[in-house]
Amino acid sequence: MLKKLLLACVSVAVLASAGTGLWLWQGLQGLEKPVTLDEPVLFNVPQGATFTEVAQRLEAQGLVGQSLWLRLYGRLNPEQSRIKAGDYEFLDGMSPKAMISLMVSGDIKHWYVQFIEGWTFRDMREALARAERLRRVTGEWSDERIMSAVGAEGEHPEGRFFPDTYAFTSNETDLDVLQRAFSRMEAVLAEEWEAREEGLPYDNPYEALIMASIVERETGVPGERDQVAGVFVRRLQKGMRLQTDPTVIYGMGDRYQGRIGRKDLRTQTPYNTYRIDGLPPTPIALPGRDSIRAALHPDDGDALYFVARGDGSHEFSRTLAEHQKAVREFQLNRRQDYRSSPAPEDGSPDNDGGAG
Repeated sequence: MLKKLLLACVSVAVLASAGTGLWLWQGLQGLEKPVTLDEPVLFNVPQGATFTEVAQRLEAQGLVGQSLWLRLYGRLNPEQSRIKAGDYEFLDGMSPKAMISLMVSGDIKHWYVQFIEGWTFRDMREALARAERLRRVTGEWSDERIMSAVGAEGEHPEGRFFPDTYAFTSNETDLDVLQRAFSRMEAVLAEEWEAREEGLPYDNPYEALIMASIVERETGVPGERDQVAGVFVRRLQKGMRLQTDPTVIYGMGDRYQGRIGRKDLRTQTPYNTYRIDGLPPTPIALPGRDSIRAALHPDDGDALYFVARGDGSHEFSRTLAEHQKAVREFQLNRRQDYRSSPAPEDGSPDNDGGAG
């Protein structure tokens, strides 16, 4: 009789254990089932949040059925409970375990802001103001205060930030992005300056940056950058004025309404290269690496002039007579769809072009 009783007790214990094991197995298996989401969910893990708190919040937002299973999963897998703070994007079809893995890996959500070659510093600041999820601290700051904050106190901001696409998290500020763009331009300019050709008419990297910004605004045709740079370098070497329209436009500021006239070419400004000798005092736009490289490796031809053909490319000339003939052909008898630069596809500004 005692034997039968012991056997019955053992059987009940085994069944109970098996039932508990099955219950645990089924509950944990549920963490691998995909979650249906109508749209991506942005989930924030605050700094210092515990795994239990995160599990409970996932349950409260309907991303898991019961937080109990996540908490058990975390106890059984301690390495999977070391979640990192930040914003995470959960997509349709992700399982609760996949969500946890995402938070353990620290693969937080990033947003992006793009600075386009040829933009001005004002354009950059407007892009930062429009950037989604980017915390603004410089909105009311002056340009001077921004330059001081990035470590360039007293310096002009134009052209000092590298045009590129920058990723950021919701914990970053517009100043963080500006600092990265400034440091990137410093690094790119230093690298290209080290590899420059000999005999260029620049006393320092900043003058090369000024030239690169003019090249950037003069042409959007990649294959012409070194030719345009070559024209301007030869003009500097010969003591000729650059006579380039984008510098006039920059000097006009808000007065520019899409066209420049003879009066504008005669108006004295620090940037009117029809009236001043040499380079303007600062860059006039954000130059990309290709324009910086062109300024430091200009074409070694003999052209001293160029004029926009009207399709975005330019006609280059050696002599004034050749240039005047090209002006008559491409400027005085303009085609209906005339453009001095390629049609912008990215919001970059248009410009008139030409040297001479």
